[in-house]
Amino acid sequence: MASLVIGDDHQLFADALGTALGQQGFTVLAIKLTLSATIDAVADLNPDLCLLDRHFSDGEGTRAVADVRSADRNTKVIILTADRDPTGMVLAMAAGAAGFVHKTLGLPALVTAIRRAYAGDIVVELPAASPRSRGDMDAVRLASFLTTRERQCLALLAEGLDTTAMSWRLGVSATTVRTHVQAVLTKLGVHSRLQAASLAVRHGLVDGVDLPARHGSHEGPH
Repeated sequence: MASLVIGDDHQLFADALGTALGQQGFTVLAIKLTLSATIDAVADLNPDLCLLDRHFSDGEGTRAVADVRSADRNTKVIILTADRDPTGMVLAMAAGAAGFVHKTLGLPALVTAIRRAYAGDIVVELPAASPRSRGDMDAVRLASFLTTRERQCLALLAEGLDTTAMSWRLGVSATTVRTHVQAVLTKLGVHSRLQAASLAVRHGLVDGVDLPARHGSHEGPH
């Protein structure tokens, strides 16, 4: 089973989580209450995975994913959060996190996420969306003007991909990707890729979007 370092500034939660995951067969190498101590533990102990809280007194977990991975390039990072703000998820995945799991989903969901991440999957586990609000409906209305390719680009933005990765994934040129992304920003009325990705996650705009199963370097259909 995977070895873990847990970083969370709520000691009772962290200790309980460590005990529960140990009972599930995982090897908990260390439990740390600060971001800096967690990064040091990863460097010293070389765990398979690091479970990292989003907020610490000495930093932001989602912004420290790269630091954790630099401490040990083989350690996969799963962000644990109690927040519903999707911006953190976009930042974490863009920085190379292997997972983003909401604390309210409970131990079974986390255990499954750890096993999937350990096997090489990218895992996002968030609570079910609440009934659509007026903001949801407005966002859905704006998204209805997106073409199929633009919607695919939005889905990849929500995964945290940059232009080069999107180009490879879709099999089109970087110039074509930038054109589609600009159209997405214009139609959604936002000013940055991060805003577009956050809007997509918050309002479920890319749920069920079909992405190409094959990659290529040639220009494909638009």
